[in-house]
Amino acid sequence: MYYTYLLQSLKDKTWYTGYTKDLKERVLIHNKGLNFSTKSKRPWKLLYYEASIHQKDAKAREKYLKSGMGKRYLRNRLKHQLAEGLSPVRVLTTLTLR
Repeated sequence: MYYTYLLQSLKDKTWYTGYTKDLKERVLIHNKGLNFSTKSKRPWKLLYYEASIHQKDAKAREKYLKSGMGKRYLRNRLKHQLAEGLSPVRVLTTLTLR
């Protein structure tokens, strides 16, 4: 299984989109500062993820979510939590990170 994911920096509220085979481990890597492009904006909170069976599908989805239309999709996808006055940081997922 491959995962396309959206993180939000708790430091400056920016979003980061990526894909991985091991979502739990990847979020830990981001938060440990082992990823050059995200280490300065730690800590990160997982906001959203999708699962795909094929790597090519996850990679294509990552590319889409990084586009203008993809960002609009994500804002729309999370709009109910935002409409209730919740910060995107407080959006819960079914994945428990330890």
